[in-house]
Amino acid sequence: MPTATLNLRLQPYRLLTKAEAANYCRRPLKKFEAQCPVQPLEMIDGDRLWDVKDLDRWIDSLKGDFDADDIIGRLG
Repeated sequence: MPTATLNLRLQPYRLLTKAEAANYCRRPLKKFEAQCPVQPLEMIDGDRLWDVKDLDRWIDSLKGDFDADDIIGRLG
């Protein structure tokens, strides 16, 4: 019976610190600060945290290619 190796990357948190967000995007901190337009959420205690879903949308927008569902969704 053949075997396969599965390599999964699990993100344990949805909200990330700036350093974690930069690492998630595979950018050095200085480049992340200069390149990433995603605004962090300001928590009640003043912490600023980046939402993984917002970071994913930004990364997807960099690709420039859209499938049919994306195009239809943008038209509606």
